[in-house]
Amino acid sequence: MEYRRLGNTGLKVSEISLGSWLTYGGYVEEQNAVDSIDLAYESGINFFDTANVYIRGEAEKVVGKALSKYPRSSYVLATKVFGKMGDGPNDQGLSRKHIIEQCDASLKRLGMDYIDIYYCHRYHQETPLEETLRALDDIVRQGKVLYLGVSEWTAEQISEAVHLADKRLLDRIVVNQPNYSMLHRNIENEIIPVSEKHGIGQVVFSPLAQGALTGKYSKDQLAPEGSRAAQQNTNMSHILTPQNLDKVEKLKSVAANENLTLAQLSIAWILRQPNVSSAIVGASRPQQLEENVKASGVILSNDVLLRITEILND
Repeated sequence: MEYRRLGNTGLKVSEISLGSWLTYGGYVEEQNAVDSIDLAYESGINFFDTANVYIRGEAEKVVGKALSKYPRSSYVLATKVFGKMGDGPNDQGLSRKHIIEQCDASLKRLGMDYIDIYYCHRYHQETPLEETLRALDDIVRQGKVLYLGVSEWTAEQISEAVHLADKRLLDRIVVNQPNYSMLHRNIENEIIPVSEKHGIGQVVFSPLAQGALTGKYSKDQLAPEGSRAAQQNTNMSHILTPQNLDKVEKLKSVAANENLTLAQLSIAWILRQPNVSSAIVGASRPQQLEENVKASGVILSNDVLLRITEILND
């Protein structure tokens, strides 16, 4: 496993990190979740990602319990605040009240004294940005959180937060968590340039486009039984378009020529980007993780990158 700096900080995180969205705390049998976390740790992954809103805290409980057997200094743990955690008017968002209360609640569910990275899960239009940033600065000064991040904020929102934090001498955002894959490249034009300017690293989610870049789906066959697309409550039609599935077929050939699986090629392509600190993968069972971790350290040649660009731009 290779490690990278988180943005311009001194913190080192594994190139591949393990997430818990749509997996732990109810979607997946708990022992499989624990086994995946154990395998990740043994494989050199030191970066684990969850959120308070995943099954309203249940995922945090699973992750915290599984990691409790390891020295706290040996891993980096991220969680998030913003989503709806109750039925009251103040049970979501980025107000001072919600941030302070949810930080304490996350620490209790995780069974930990501090959170390494605390993300604002989305931008909150109803809360003044300065209120949010001051609340985040307070929990950093209290030692409850070490680093601050955001997820799915626009380039303008990130810039405004950085400038306001500097003006008010508040702790800065150092990491952004966006959706990024071969099939979803929105961050390349604005988010990455702004982040590079301000020393913010990307920790990307859905690098395999919710499984589309594993090669399990095709135009001519129904979604495999047990796959995410086959679940009744999942709509992946915006990803599994005929155009995207044509690209996937061509990318399979590129991967085969490099003696890689499509998933490994897709993750290695993400990691070609120096502004990316880590790519978050999910694992409903340990075997999925065994394949994905092998993408760390893979360097794609310029010819391969050019061929991939031609396929994606077609």
